Amino acid sequence: MTSISKTQAKRPTLFQSFVPIIFLIILLALNVTIWKDDTLAGSNQIALMLAAAVASVISLKNGGNWMALRENIVETIGKSMPAILILLLIGSLSGTWLMSGVIPVLIYYGLDVLHPSIFLFAAVIISALVSLATGSSWSTIATIGVALLGIGNAMGIDEAITAGAIISGAYFGDKMSPLSDTTNLAPAMAGTDLFTHIRYMMYTTFPSIAITLVIFLIMGFTFDFEAQEVQIDSVQNVISETFNLSLWLLFVPIFLIFIIIKKVKPIPAMLLGTIVGGIFGIIFQPEIVKEFSGITDNYALASYKSIIGAMYGDFKIITEDPSMNKLFSTNGMAGMLPTIWLIISAMVFGGVMESSGMLQRIVDSIMKWVNSTGSLVASTAATCIFFNTTASDQYISIVVPGRMFADIYKEKGLKPEVLSRTLEDSGTVTSVLIPWNTCGATQSRVLGVSTIDYLPYAFFNIISPVMTVLFAYLNIKIRKFADDKKD
Repeated sequence: MTSISKTQAKRPTLFQSFVPIIFLIILLALNVTIWKDDTLAGSNQIALMLAAAVASVISLKNGGNWMALRENIVETIGKSMPAILILLLIGSLSGTWLMSGVIPVLIYYGLDVLHPSIFLFAAVIISALVSLATGSSWSTIATIGVALLGIGNAMGIDEAITAGAIISGAYFGDKMSPLSDTTNLAPAMAGTDLFTHIRYMMYTTFPSIAITLVIFLIMGFTFDFEAQEVQIDSVQNVISETFNLSLWLLFVPIFLIFIIIKKVKPIPAMLLGTIVGGIFGIIFQPEIVKEFSGITDNYALASYKSIIGAMYGDFKIITEDPSMNKLFSTNGMAGMLPTIWLIISAMVFGGVMESSGMLQRIVDSIMKWVNSTGSLVASTAATCIFFNTTASDQYISIVVPGRMFADIYKEKGLKPEVLSRTLEDSGTVTSVLIPWNTCGATQSRVLGVSTIDYLPYAFFNIISPVMTVLFAYLNIKIRKFADDKKD
């Protein structure tokens, strides 16, 4: 984190530090009131930029240096570039997977296998297993998650509830997987090893996911699905009439999961998944390729135009059933541009707040309230959520609090895994609940469900920080260095 002395002569006051945040909250509230669920189109991005401008003015008033502020903004945006590239590739992958029939075939056979009453429960389990195997909630949600959302829609389940189930499972798997970047990052920041961290997380994570599964199971058995049986048959009929269905199409998602498990990096993995999806489209969906490209006399040229078009822009299949048209449409890379704009705007705001010393000033004030293990863990959790909200990036919400609290936990006699678990229970999982956070913005765009809509149903993500704080206040499984001496 950039030192305060590099950017300004005087440390900001607590009031000054809160001014940009309060300003941002007011603008975001106005945006929701005026633009409703269309705030991602630009109003939230402008709000973040204006809040960054307010923070910059305060920093300059305190003697800050504009060039140093700008340098930190550019550096912060640079750190978000891997996420932006992955986001673009997710857009292209969704295009070729729709064109090839991969997503439709997953929905078609999913409707045969999953009974509506256990669908939400199963959606959590499936998302958790895939994310655990791949170590990536983003890849899970962009592939299996999109298919599960389509199945839920066909069953007549509110897409916000289905999205909550998918996100709950995906973030459980991401959190517990040794392949996950955040699962490796948290123990590194706290000063413990990976597998000690994972084993210790089980104490709070398993109760959180168990409660989540029970809630979704109850919801499934209390919902009346009888009226949806005709709709399910209708959806399957439309899919079978529109696409050439084949179990060979399942090779594409299996291939992507396999190469991710083999530790192929996300960017090349998503690109390979996109290309393989396009190739399968050429093989299995020749009529769709010809229709989309508008070229009927040269299949090679039609194939190229269809693959490239599906990767970068709108790909729509119009059916006789209007309710299915949304399911059979994607915007490719171009559809991800508003989210990328939001991420860049959020990074500008986070960069100014960090380099000006305002975030550090707020966190320092929090530490005055720490007088017990419970209050220390609660303060850490609150700080992680605070950074997710202000810095708009889950990595910052792990790295900065991890560096800040490491020595304090040691001084209190707490083992580093207590800190690493708190970072994951509150930093990793809550990032997807913030609309302008990179995670919240991405998953909202990928699933086509606003963050505010799915937030109440992302039970695992809501329960996790509460569980870790509860364990600390009740002194359940809180490891201390003094315990080693007793042994």
